[in-house]
Amino acid sequence: MDISKGLPAIQGGLHIWITENQKMVPVPEGAYGNFFEEHCYVILHVPQSPKATQGASSDLHYWVGKQAGAEAQGTAAAFQQCLQEELGAQTVLHCEAQAHESDCFCSYFRSGIIYRKGGLASDLKHVETNFFNIQRLLHIKGRKHVSATEVELSWNSFNKGDIFLLDLGKMMIQWNGPKTSISEKARGLALTYSLRDRERGGRAQIGVVDDEAKAPDLMQIMEAVLGRRVGSLRAATPSKDINQLQKASVRLYHVYEKGKDLVVVELATPPLTQDLLQEEDVYILDQGGFKIYVWQGRMSSLQERKAAFSRAVGFIQAKGYPTYTNVEVLNDGAESAAFKQLFRTWSEKRSRNQKLGGKDKLIHVKLDVGKLHTQPELAAQLRMVDDGSGKVEVWCMEDLHRQPVDSKHHGQLCAGNCYLVLYTYQRLGRVQYILYLWQGHQATADEIKALNSNAEELDVTYGGALVQEHVTMGSEPPHFLAIFQGQLVIFQERAGHHGKGQSASTTRLFHVQGTDGQNTKTMEVPARASSLNSNDIFLLVTAGICYLWFGKGCNGDQREMARVVVTVISKKNEETVLEGQEPPHFWEALGGRAPYPSKKRLPEEVPRFQPRLFECSRQMGCLVLAEVVFFSQEDLDEYDIMLLDTWQEIFLWLGEAASEWKEAVAWGQEYLKTHPAGRSPATPIVLVKQGHEPPTFTGWFFTWDPYKWTSHLSHKEVVEGSPAATSTISEITAEVNNFRLSRWPGNGRAGAVALQALKGSQDSSENELMRGPKSGGTRTSSSVSSTSATINRGLRREQLMHQAAEDLPEGVDPARREFYLSDSDFQDIFGKSKEEFYSMATWRQQQEKKQLGFF
Repeated sequence: MDISKGLPAIQGGLHIWITENQKMVPVPEGAYGNFFEEHCYVILHVPQSPKATQGASSDLHYWVGKQAGAEAQGTAAAFQQCLQEELGAQTVLHCEAQAHESDCFCSYFRSGIIYRKGGLASDLKHVETNFFNIQRLLHIKGRKHVSATEVELSWNSFNKGDIFLLDLGKMMIQWNGPKTSISEKARGLALTYSLRDRERGGRAQIGVVDDEAKAPDLMQIMEAVLGRRVGSLRAATPSKDINQLQKASVRLYHVYEKGKDLVVVELATPPLTQDLLQEEDVYILDQGGFKIYVWQGRMSSLQERKAAFSRAVGFIQAKGYPTYTNVEVLNDGAESAAFKQLFRTWSEKRSRNQKLGGKDKLIHVKLDVGKLHTQPELAAQLRMVDDGSGKVEVWCMEDLHRQPVDSKHHGQLCAGNCYLVLYTYQRLGRVQYILYLWQGHQATADEIKALNSNAEELDVTYGGALVQEHVTMGSEPPHFLAIFQGQLVIFQERAGHHGKGQSASTTRLFHVQGTDGQNTKTMEVPARASSLNSNDIFLLVTAGICYLWFGKGCNGDQREMARVVVTVISKKNEETVLEGQEPPHFWEALGGRAPYPSKKRLPEEVPRFQPRLFECSRQMGCLVLAEVVFFSQEDLDEYDIMLLDTWQEIFLWLGEAASEWKEAVAWGQEYLKTHPAGRSPATPIVLVKQGHEPPTFTGWFFTWDPYKWTSHLSHKEVVEGSPAATSTISEITAEVNNFRLSRWPGNGRAGAVALQALKGSQDSSENELMRGPKSGGTRTSSSVSSTSATINRGLRREQLMHQAAEDLPEGVDPARREFYLSDSDFQDIFGKSKEEFYSMATWRQQQEKKQLGFF
């Protein structure tokens, strides 16, 4: 198949092709997200942002509609294979089935996916903009990844747990099931607005039924179309989302040929290591039966690579998995982030990925606070909001209450206690806070509970502005070490205050850890010779003397910092001891000589996993995560609890309207516990509230707008402002009232006369709709008509640009003020027609409106 004609246009971004008459044709951008059930599609995503390209490859998806025939499937498969050969090995292949798409696929369509019945006739457009002669019912499902499916125009299609959109051309009514969450309602509304903007050029009214008793006009229209509802609604359909416990079940298989037979042998279960994958072989990784990965070594044969999909299909059939099971085919050196994180560690072999190694060196240079403040991506990589020179307050949990710790004892912690450490700093003229919740290894469950409850009390005191980071002893993040200026000392005994109360006869050994001043911490270890290490420095405190023991592998910075730390630990006479020159009393204090690690320690490799963002929810008592691939700030909604995994830290972002935020830490802990790679449960967990994001969080996003949510309308405000009493509804209702609803059939279907009346109402006002929208809010039809003549002629640009909502002319919808420009002014300001503008994705419209003063 010759596809070379389509390749020159392939640049960074999303490209979609559809089967049509045994060939593949491009889908216009305005139709992205619409999928016809009788067709197959090929979708190519090429990363275009600098952050997305770090270790990332292109993604090539083969999508099959439920009603697609063998001919369409063959055409799309052949096209995908040819496209893959042109693109090269740096491409991840995906096999997608309708209604069972991967998170990666769903992430391309932020507003949602629309499944359309039938096929696309060759003489029709993919999406008919300004097409008002329509009556359909869409079933909307999903939380972060939303989909809408055309269903029978009947009350029989409804249930209590989902959202349904009755699309009547100039009027779109979103009916929210009584069991739907506020998050689902908001996402459904986003899809409804997206449909309105793309398919009606923005010229249709939207009504929302949250409570049928409070929306009689809208319900009357629905009953005019669907008939009177008889009986009760069906119960909510149980969710079939895969939970984290299911995803933790991972098995690796070796696939090879023996004669004419294909052999599949189970090789390993978690924790998996990268060295299991040999470059001359092919492997199948089965993740809980819901996703199948096929990994192809760079030295595997061309024949084996071409058979990758067929082998995956054979494996799925042999296992008895559903035919819609997702398949991902990866080449050696072009693995997806999701695949890499199924392994305990992952080392990049290809030179293109070694560019990320700069992180290791950056940690050891002198910090430039100005750069950390102005370059959040640097702060995120270093895990440092600043250099630690801000204000520090410390409380110790005693008798389940917090007691302040004197500043001279700051940094002296005990393994048997829990501590709150409040750090206050300024960034770009704004005061910000981090509250560290430090938990000692020997702390009791009651003390840990008291730690969390006291943190909540402090957060309330500071108006919810505290970023809360849960820290486990031994896994302190760099910034926590920096605020104590290298003088953090952790004692094993539960001290009255704080480690210097030991008797003269006590022998104690302290390990000075770290390679530079700021990142140094000192931990008490068992006082025996086997605790020593040639690479580090140890302090031995015994009767009458403090030995400062320097291992052969330590450097000058370590020695300088150790001399500072020794004054914190002991006031006894100090004696420097070099490894190999210890006096007899030194070994006697440790109970005699014993072997200890003496080999030179190699620099610890910093994991370079790509950060991943997930939406969190709990279903049937289990944690369920939906990944947002190629994420941005737009993916954070006020009703969300989002988990950002940067591997070294787990961030939990709490939307201001999130209802389950008290469970967030437990969700983070469950995520670590069930992770297939065997993650450390001591990984720091950071709670971040909407509007109080630190640069260590925002730096993982390509761009960040700190003012994004200042003028954002909540779902409740949007619903209250929906056109419950606008002229559009009044006109339709007037037509409906000409018929007696009681005479309609009771089987859930409307009478033909009523439908014809509704269609007549639509047709009579279609020309008016083409000229301009009706007013929003709760204005009456008379107030609209009084200003419609002026509005329809177009308002002057200065009346609309950079104006507060209350200063706009009467009858202008503040959220759509740009529409009231004349066609010529619109073209001059936006550089495109209104039709072109409203066919764009909603987020692009909002972006242009902000830039041009129409937001």
